[in-house]
Amino acid sequence: MTSSTKPQMTDHQTVPHVFTQYNGEQLDLTFSNAEFERRLTRVRELLSTHNLDAFVLTSMHNIKYFSDFVPSPFGRTFAVVITPEGSTTVTPWVDGGMPWRTTYGDNIVYSDWEKKNFFRAIDRVLEQQSIKPSRLGIEFDGLKVEEYRSFQGWFENVELVDMAEPIMRQRLLKSDEEVYLIRQGARIADIGGRAIKNAIREGITEYELAFIGTEAIVPEIAKVYPSKELRETFCLVQSDINTDGAHNWPTTRQLQKGDLLSVNCFPMMSGHYTAMERTMTLGQPDQATLDLWKINVEAYQLGLELIKPGAIAQDIAAKINRFFEKQDLLKYAPIGYGHSFGVMSPYYGREAAMEFREDIETELQPGMVISMEPMLTIPNNMPGAGAYREHDILSITEDGVENFTEFEVGPEHNIIG
Repeated sequence: MTSSTKPQMTDHQTVPHVFTQYNGEQLDLTFSNAEFERRLTRVRELLSTHNLDAFVLTSMHNIKYFSDFVPSPFGRTFAVVITPEGSTTVTPWVDGGMPWRTTYGDNIVYSDWEKKNFFRAIDRVLEQQSIKPSRLGIEFDGLKVEEYRSFQGWFENVELVDMAEPIMRQRLLKSDEEVYLIRQGARIADIGGRAIKNAIREGITEYELAFIGTEAIVPEIAKVYPSKELRETFCLVQSDINTDGAHNWPTTRQLQKGDLLSVNCFPMMSGHYTAMERTMTLGQPDQATLDLWKINVEAYQLGLELIKPGAIAQDIAAKINRFFEKQDLLKYAPIGYGHSFGVMSPYYGREAAMEFREDIETELQPGMVISMEPMLTIPNNMPGAGAYREHDILSITEDGVENFTEFEVGPEHNIIG
């Protein structure tokens, strides 16, 4: 599979529609072959238990999870087709041979020259394995309405079965290799946070600080995974009113004495989101800001104490909610108190079955990797206005919990200047 092959032509003999493009040499993957086989073996158990002929998975996170290839859609559809005997990524010609070079399993390419070529490629994969499907597993949440209608039209006599949640629940439990990757991401996030903290001063802008953090992070990722793409890593540094949203992007605002700051570092480790977030201030904060900051740190510490194997997500959320209620602050807590980690980014992926909310019944189990990140957002017309966030990454083990985040927390450490 290392030599180039010519595109296979259709009857027109002029325009290629579906073909293989084994261009160059395959690259080292993020995980071992044994790890990808472990994932494929587990998901194939779902083929059997749900009486499915194959999966056609179109979400970026599942394509990455099962093949190691991260799509760049630009309005095009990608897939990984998983059958009892094989797995194949389906990618547009515009990406050349790169998808094949970074795919565990096989790859097939389709051109833009006819709208139906994506489905022709899927048919080719199934035909090569003598599969005439009657039931296909797909992801309803990974398809736009028009894309779903196209699936229905093409697979006219095939039952399309939504398998997004069962597959997501499998992803909740991480292997040792996944845990290692996330641990490295947490370590590198601390490096970015340290670089930002050391550069905080009056007059510097939010975006300059964010650049400083990113420039500290990316070379560290390259050291750990030298053969992988370096993409999507970012930092957010927010000040004053710009702290009020967890994902507000940096601006050209210059920092001033007394500012409430939110420092957030997000190393993207081969498609895996990792994070560290800390509240800081530039100079001594006013009393209201200090009091609110300390309360949010208390909630964070309470959450760390509650996380253990066998704990239930909704019970942890309820106890933190009751803590904020006693402070008359629950109305300012906009999100749940943490989530699962894995294949995700700002643009794809979410293991929604493991979030700290009162409607989530998931039990914490060894192999899960989660965050604890309480957040308070105080409106701009009130004392202490702005948002307060502390964020750690924790691994649930057979023996208890390991906190991967080592960055110091709270006013004792993060009042700058």
